[in-house]
Amino acid sequence: MAKKQVSAGAVIFRRDGAIPVYLLLKYAAGHWEFVKGHVEAGEEPLQTMRRECEEETGIRELAVVPGFEEPISYFFRNGPARIEKTVMFYLAETPEKSVTISHEHRGFEWLAYGPARELLTFENARTVLDKADERVKGMLGQKTLD
Repeated sequence: MAKKQVSAGAVIFRRDGAIPVYLLLKYAAGHWEFVKGHVEAGEEPLQTMRRECEEETGIRELAVVPGFEEPISYFFRNGPARIEKTVMFYLAETPEKSVTISHEHRGFEWLAYGPARELLTFENARTVLDKADERVKGMLGQKTLD
């Protein structure tokens, strides 16, 4: 039986003129993904998301988009242990452009939807971005790409 882990994260975006751009982080292991981290004892997932955003990017000013909660689940190995991980992703807007990455990361990029989608390493993250971009463009009154 797999051990279970629960994490929370965010698809963070800001407006670059009329265009939404998304924050991607390059993890030490080499993959590109969104901010995320373990839900600690006594924390609600939304609290975890805010804490992880501040710890991993230095971003404090976040406006969470109501009703956007996208879970992903996957398995990975940690030595001989098989771990089932569930991550709840939220969508949050920030006016902050400056990013201060943590020791867990090797880089970051603010990218428009197409380039962000290409850079993401995992398909489940691309699916989350697809849904986030659809919501953001709806909020901004823009047409979504098919």
